[in-house]
Parts: sequence; structure tokens; C-alpha cells
Amino acid sequence: MISISNTRLLRVPGRGPCRALAAAALFGALCVGSSPLAAAESSPEEPGVRVEITFPQPGEVVENEVDLAPVKGTARAGTPGIRYFDVMIALDVSHSTRYPSGIDVDEDGETGFNPRQELVVPGTYPEHLVNTDPDDQILSAEVLAAKLLVGELDPKYTRVGVIAFSGEVDPKTKRRASPTQQDAQVVVPLTADFAAVKAGLDEILARGPNGATNFAAAERAAVTELAGFTGAKSEVKSGRRKVLLFLTDGRPTFPIGRGDQDDPGDIEAAINAARLARRAGVTIHTFALGKGALASPIAVHEMARITSGTFTPVRNPGQITSFLQGVSFTDVQDVVIRNLTTQELSFDVSLFPDGRFSGFVPARPGTNRVRVTALASDGSEGTVEVEFEFARTKLSKLELARELERIKARNKELLLLLERKRIQDFRDRQRKEIVIQSERGD
Repeated sequence: MISISNTRLLRVPGRGPCRALAAAALFGALCVGSSPLAAAESSPEEPGVRVEITFPQPGEVVENEVDLAPVKGTARAGTPGIRYFDVMIALDVSHSTRYPSGIDVDEDGETGFNPRQELVVPGTYPEHLVNTDPDDQILSAEVLAAKLLVGELDPKYTRVGVIAFSGEVDPKTKRRASPTQQDAQVVVPLTADFAAVKAGLDEILARGPNGATNFAAAERAAVTELAGFTGAKSEVKSGRRKVLLFLTDGRPTFPIGRGDQDDPGDIEAAINAARLARRAGVTIHTFALGKGALASPIAVHEMARITSGTFTPVRNPGQITSFLQGVSFTDVQDVVIRNLTTQELSFDVSLFPDGRFSGFVPARPGTNRVRVTALASDGSEGTVEVEFEFARTKLSKLELARELERIKARNKELLLLLERKRIQDFRDRQRKEIVIQSERGD
């Protein structure tokens, strides 16, 4: 039996992700029997958060080597009835993306750095060199982040396109080389062929960084493809949520004035393009990479706000490889699984951008009733329950190896999250100390 509701959840204190990961390190799960398909889902017309459990089905028998049961499904909020997504990824390929990303993108054991910003013996590197390992540049991190994101998506539900934006600069005047030049290029139209998407990303990387930065051109190109305006290269499909993921390491410097400085007109053009996106039903999620983009993030902040998207500051540009995978096309921020039979909670849940989730919850032999609760960005919640049978079994060596790889990747993700929280807590403490000292008159 399945029950569904949109309600407020009083969250019960759990034992945290560490316990779940430790227990999960030696397990896997498989289905040995199933009942007829009976997915648990809210009505497509019902507002709020809609949660569906696709595995296990009601009454299904699930076996595992340890007392943990897999639970899979989808969680979506926002416009009812939307199950499919069109996503354009806009990558900043301007000249500044040649600088180091701060991570070892190519995994060669060395992380590229800017000799001008480090204490090195004079003459060790050429004076013009700004990155000791070009394969670790910001553009490389952008491309890797996009590839990792595509790897998390399901082509049955999501089409992806790619745009590269910059802006050719006249070397003498520092202005646009031509008034009719195209500062944004649709490298890959919307497609469910993710191999083609990755090939397009490789093409962008092969071309390398060049030019200034035109936010408005990228936005308008994306809206043209997503909305099917005149000149679009993508096939128009109705009933799909339209999303633009916008990555930049700087501020808009075109279409107005010089390409080496941002003007009020450049910011205004970016904001006007965001208003066009809103009218076309496009949500823009912006990612500001590094000090250059965060020095004055007015444009990227407003682009997200106007279109009801999210603005994500990425202080270390290389961290975009993990931040981009945390984006949500569905307005769902978190999913928690609770076993009502054992009264145990699991936070070991992977939530994918398209709303799919996969996790494990403690279970005991026999009948178990599990509740899945999803939290939306507006604070609303949706729940769904399923009852199934659980029994012990053993994993094959291949299944165990796959599960260990999954746990290793999950551990890495959690460590990154914990590190970001530690840094944020530290900064918050510093701010509080400043306030206290100010109040005391120190």
C-alpha cells in the first residue's frame, strides 16, 4: 500500500553520513522478485513536491548481504507534469580561462600554478607564462565539470546542448573586432546523444581560451535554442523544463566598450538578456569562478535572480567539477529515506540534477515500510511510502567491486562537502568576532 502527501516534516536526528558509509562499504543489493509495476507518484496535476519510488515496488522482495536496502526513484518540484529537461551549458572561453584552475585536472600528479603569484627563482619560467600546466587551466576545469555532469544525467529524460562564449578583440582598439561578430557559438545543439556532447566539449578545449567576455550573447544564444526562436539549431520539443547553466570566471566586458574592462552597459545587456530568458520560460543557474568573477558579481547574481535560478560562488575555480553536479533542474534540494519499521534514517542518498535519487536505508528481514521525503528549494516537502520484503543474500565479486567504487566516490563527495562547511563555519566565526569587537569598541 502506498500513501502520498505534501507535508512539513519534523526531521528526527540521525547518525549522519559517516555511519551509513561505514556500513555500506561491504554491501550491494539486488532484486530477486518483483510485483507488477505500481510506481508511487503524486498526481501530475498536484502542486508541490512530487515523489516517485521506482524501486522497490510494493511487496517486492529485496536481498542484500547486510541489513541495508536500496531505494530508487524521482523527486521533482515546480511546474506539475514536467518530467523532461532541456539543458544548455554555456562555457566562458575568454582569454582569462587560461589561468590555473587550482586542481590537477589532467591528473598527471602536478597542479599548474601561476609563477607570477608564487615565490620562484627569477628566470625559472618565461615572463609571459601564467600557467605551468595548460591542461590544468580554468577552461579545462569547466569542460571536465560539464562532462561529469552529463555523466550523471539520463538521456531518456534530458537533452543537453553546449555554447562557448567570449568575443574577438581588436588588438589596437581593444574593442570588438567587428560589429557583426558572433560572440557566442552553439557548439552542440540540444541532443540526447551525450557522446556528441562530450565530443563538442573536447572541441572547445582544443580551440583554447581567446577573447573577451560577452554574457548577453551567450544568454541570447541559449534562449534561442531552448525556446526554438528563429535561427535555432535545436529541435523544438514541448512540455520540457528549460535550463541554462552559465559558467564564467569573469565579468561581462562586451558588447559595449573595451574588451579589457567592464562597463555599465555590459551589465545592463546581460540583465536585459536575462529578462528575455524569463519571458521564454528559461531558468538560469550561474556559477562565478574565482576572484575575477566574484569581485563584482552583479550580473551573474541578477541573471539568476530574475529567472528564479541559483547563483553559486566558486572561490576555487577547480571546484566547479563538484559544484556543477550539485545543481538541480527540479527545484529539489535534498532527499531523506526513513525506515518506519526500524525507525532508522539514512542520509546516504545520491540526488541527481534531473531529480533521480538512489540511496540505502537500514532494513531488517521481513516486511519493511519505508518513507521517502524530498525537500524543495521553497521549503515545501513531499513524501511517499512503500512496503517491501527484505532478506539476506551474498554479492558476487563483480557486484561487490562496483559497490566499493560507488562508496569510494560517495566518500570523496562527502569530504568535499565537509571541507566547504568547515571553511564556511570558520568564516562565520570570524565575522562574529568582528561584530563583537566592534560592539565592545576594541
